[in-house]
Amino acid sequence: MLSPSQWKEADTERQAHNIPYLVNYEISSFEWESVNVVVKDRQSKRMKNILRDVSGHVNAGELVAIMGPSGSGKTTLLDVLAHRDSNKAQVSSTILINGQRPSLSQVRRFSSYVECDDALIGSLTVKETLEFAARLSLAGMKTADERTQRVDELLHAFGLVQQANTIIGTLVKKGISTGQKRRLSVAAQLIAAPKILFLDEPTSGLDSEASFNVMSFVRDVAKMNNLIVIVSIHQPSSMTFELFDKLLLLSAGKTCYYGDTGAVNAYFDDIGFPMPMLTNPADFLLRLTNIDFERDTHAAQERLDRVHGAWTLSRGTITSSDASSDTPSSLSEAEDPTMTSDRRPSFLHTTWVLIQRSWIKSGRDILVYGLRFGMYLGLAILIGTVWLRLPPTQSSLQPYANCVLFGSAFMSFMAVVYVPAFIEDRTVYVKDRANGLYGSTAFAISNFIVGLPYLFLIALASSSFIYWMVNFRPDGTAFLTWVMWMYLNLVAAESLVVLMSALFPNFVGALALTAMANGMWMACNGFMVPVTQLNPFYRYVFYYINYQAYVFRGLVSNEFGYRDYSCGKQCFCQFDTPLRDRCMIAGSGVLEMYGFGNESLPKQVGITLGIIAVIRLFGWAALKWRK
Repeated sequence: MLSPSQWKEADTERQAHNIPYLVNYEISSFEWESVNVVVKDRQSKRMKNILRDVSGHVNAGELVAIMGPSGSGKTTLLDVLAHRDSNKAQVSSTILINGQRPSLSQVRRFSSYVECDDALIGSLTVKETLEFAARLSLAGMKTADERTQRVDELLHAFGLVQQANTIIGTLVKKGISTGQKRRLSVAAQLIAAPKILFLDEPTSGLDSEASFNVMSFVRDVAKMNNLIVIVSIHQPSSMTFELFDKLLLLSAGKTCYYGDTGAVNAYFDDIGFPMPMLTNPADFLLRLTNIDFERDTHAAQERLDRVHGAWTLSRGTITSSDASSDTPSSLSEAEDPTMTSDRRPSFLHTTWVLIQRSWIKSGRDILVYGLRFGMYLGLAILIGTVWLRLPPTQSSLQPYANCVLFGSAFMSFMAVVYVPAFIEDRTVYVKDRANGLYGSTAFAISNFIVGLPYLFLIALASSSFIYWMVNFRPDGTAFLTWVMWMYLNLVAAESLVVLMSALFPNFVGALALTAMANGMWMACNGFMVPVTQLNPFYRYVFYYINYQAYVFRGLVSNEFGYRDYSCGKQCFCQFDTPLRDRCMIAGSGVLEMYGFGNESLPKQVGITLGIIAVIRLFGWAALKWRK
């Protein structure tokens, strides 16, 4: 039993405020005719029909539910209607807005798509999420006060006022509930005042009460603002089912029914499939059209063929008064209903907003840079205590080189901790890009810029322990040079993580590929095998593009290139250098052993910066072309 306070809170969340926040509404109808989708089956290599001749029509202010068994084509149809066609599918369709064909850019400007998974930044609060959504979509024609007003209106409309200053939730800190996340996802797309809203499984993972609340809010907003809402939904409760104005029932890619939800019972009674009393219509329809679990598959297929055939016959006798009789033309710019709407913000404004959003996330989410800072600091203390106070003698030459290798290589390896944080950012980017908010360039630039100060702090803090505890060359300029190389090493390592995570946006895959690449860089960096003895294949293919090689070379040159070492009490010098008569070893002799000369420091830094730029460029390309 719920307490009186819980009942009051639940009742408050059910009621949307009567606030019309959508303006300049000019879309009166949305229509799709003869939607067909064909893909190649991976096993049989044959062409397979996902959707076959699916049609429908919806007017402003109506909610349409797309239902059907798993694999019936619900999400595929929703993607086609939202112009999110897959490159691997052959799609043929006629989609009309007010009886005219829209372009892809026009559809993206006046529609929004809420995916099944909540692509949200967990370290932001509910209000901040809406504020950033507003700044990314409304900056062109809206003042800051107007954007703030719209955010407040949506917080009230979706019952999120009490959670406004609560974070969404991260792996280490709990935030809002699943139902509240779903409402926030919808509200974040409504912030731009779209004319058409596509929802993919908005009630997935919610109980019946939370599902009803989410769809009630959507319905209230749609009715108040003449919004067209098209929803793919699996198995709603009877209360949720009644919220929809129309139903499109699919099975095996074909239409089983399309029309008013109130006419469902009468229609299936007429075709010989009466619905039992006190039955959830959604449950009945799914049992009727789902043949995957039937024991008698032949009888089940015959039943489904009867349902398909009955709809085909009834469709031929029905003439929709809303359908367009003339040949549809393209929607021209003069007739574009978005021309009176809000302009998208400029590229510079968008990039600045993304920088601010990423900066807040980086500061709050300990998994982004906080955990890495602690790990790097712990590694630095470990290195400093293991190689503690090495004397400048011949016996310390190899330990010095080992310390340089271990420090630089493992600093690079540990950048894999950034993989989950970037994958979360990429998920949000994919959603926002599909809704036309920003592209890969703004996202890549903001991601790069935000990481620079954090990586510098990590490089400075870790170097302060390693350099002075190990007793590298005691010189302020040499220390700053060490910090610079460590900084470039971390920037390059993070760039590699971005590239791999953009190519394979999966935690395990990105982690494995990044670790493998780091292992390859480490093996070919000139320490394990001197450059002059390295296999020509690895030298020309991997060494000269290996940022770890230039970092290792820069660090050992910073130590050995400007320091001399004592040969010991017996004056036995392992390296024949000009200082042998003085029982000393010139560090330049050690560099010659590795095949390193006295290369120009600016040249080596320039090459390393070039490698970072190329990796980032490839990462940008992967973000742009990887779906």
